[in-house]
Amino acid sequence: MTTPKQNPMAWKYCGDQIKRWREQAGVTREQLCKAASYDYESVRSMEAGRRKPSLKLLTVADELCNARGMLLGATDFLKPEKFPTFSQDFMRYEPEATVLSSYENQLVPGLLQTEATARALLNAHWPPLDDDTVEERVAARLGRQEILNKQTKSFSFVIEEFALMRQVGTAPEHKEQLEHLIDAGKPRNIDVQVVPAKCVHPGVNGPFVLLETADHERLAYEEGQSIGVLYADPEKVNLLWQRHAMILRHALTPEESACFINKLAEEL
Repeated sequence: MTTPKQNPMAWKYCGDQIKRWREQAGVTREQLCKAASYDYESVRSMEAGRRKPSLKLLTVADELCNARGMLLGATDFLKPEKFPTFSQDFMRYEPEATVLSSYENQLVPGLLQTEATARALLNAHWPPLDDDTVEERVAARLGRQEILNKQTKSFSFVIEEFALMRQVGTAPEHKEQLEHLIDAGKPRNIDVQVVPAKCVHPGVNGPFVLLETADHERLAYEEGQSIGVLYADPEKVNLLWQRHAMILRHALTPEESACFINKLAEEL
């Protein structure tokens, strides 16, 4: 049995405040609907917290109810999360890592995605994400990539050929993504390697990321469609480090990988 998804408490609290200010000011829901150009059910849903109160409704209600900025003050609490809730632990550790090794068998890793790729993947999300969330998460994904500029950190990206063959976005956007991968692998502290599709190895069951901090703490992260798990248990972490080493045996060298990716780009 599936547990119903709960809407964020911030939606419910903010909606309740709109209703309370409206009633205190003697403003009917119909009057608020007309002033904000929303239908009755939309405003009712926002007041009940079933739908995220919009900036437009907050602005109109604040003025109409003479709230003097009290309702608009909720805006910051309604901003969408930069990352899915299940990935929050990993996102806290990623910037601290001095060594990051990623294996991906379905998609280009987020740290190497272009804006067009990130946007296309987020737009394909189900259930659909609202525009604000898409924009916030695109910006957050691109912002994560700043760590690649730190030359004292080491990065290894092992990507299956299948992930490179998957066209995300238009053909020109896909070509741009492939060319970006070639450029990303040029710094001496970043390796981008391709595993040919003909290879069978221990990683075919799913992607994972390995992290090592400045304090030599080793962590491992696995993510599915709706769940992410960060491991600190030495036995589990060591198993994934061993698995990564075995996958690397099947990967092309960074130089061979760049040629391979370049050939794919030229064929588009």
